[in-house]
Amino acid sequence: MSEYLLEVEHLKQYFQVRSGFFKTVPLKAVDDVSFTIKPGETLGLVGESGCGKTTVGRSILRLYEPTGGTVKFEGKEITKKNIGSFRKEMQMVFQDPYSSLNPRMTVEDIIGEPLDVHNLYANKKERREKILHLMALVGLNAEHATRYAHEFSGGQRQRIGIARALAVNPKFIVCDEPVSALDVSIQAQVINMFEDLRQELGVAYLFIAHDLLVVRHISDRIAVMYLGHVVETAASDELMQHPQHPYTQSLLSAVPIPDPETARKKNRIILEGDVPSPLRMPSGCPFRTRCAYATDKCAEACPELTDRGGGHLCACWNR
Repeated sequence: MSEYLLEVEHLKQYFQVRSGFFKTVPLKAVDDVSFTIKPGETLGLVGESGCGKTTVGRSILRLYEPTGGTVKFEGKEITKKNIGSFRKEMQMVFQDPYSSLNPRMTVEDIIGEPLDVHNLYANKKERREKILHLMALVGLNAEHATRYAHEFSGGQRQRIGIARALAVNPKFIVCDEPVSALDVSIQAQVINMFEDLRQELGVAYLFIAHDLLVVRHISDRIAVMYLGHVVETAASDELMQHPQHPYTQSLLSAVPIPDPETARKKNRIILEGDVPSPLRMPSGCPFRTRCAYATDKCAEACPELTDRGGGHLCACWNR
């Protein structure tokens, strides 16, 4: 048995985009991404919009068939043929609580659907009891069971989505920006609920987000993505206090500070230029066109993640 719950090795996800008559070019949404997650651990995956975070999560669960690489769950490789046997172990909480719930189904039917698919109850009474237990687990009342999704607020809808994901008692959940569509006050409640569920159920998370403060609060380790590549991985506090990759440093410099005096003294790193198109990726390091430390070597080859000590991995030639 592997010490890791999930092992992602050299994951690639290319989409063919039409560029003319009978001609396509590959859009490299995810390009050679590797990481591991231990049982009960939370790995935060951060990066700006369009860097491939969501595609990583969906490719792991085979919602997209990967172009290359391997994904192992408890030491067993996930393939197109055997993915059905892993569905009960791996679930997903989607970003938009408004579009991820069926408007024609009651809350009871939405949460009960996974139980129906996997035959996880003996009779209707047991099904009802399980659904009410799941609702209580995420802070919903029993009287909500007969209502429809449009009758709830965004935070309540996200709780319904979380209860649905927990219905099959999974060991691993991909949380795809689960709080980005919610008000700040509701975000705190949902994040605290995720932490409580992890302690109570021992579930592991891949927590995808673009808010570094949110990710730091909930994650044991953080992986930073840029243009389909993981450029740095480290323990949460280590990454926040000692970022090594220039892109991570620029992300952290943009985090707002509530104290005006401290904010004025802070050295803000402003990146020049625009994010390159994934259809026309620069040679070598994907960040070199916006990096203040770029050299000729950066254009020749893409750096690999190397250990800088204590499990702090960084992909940079000059840092």
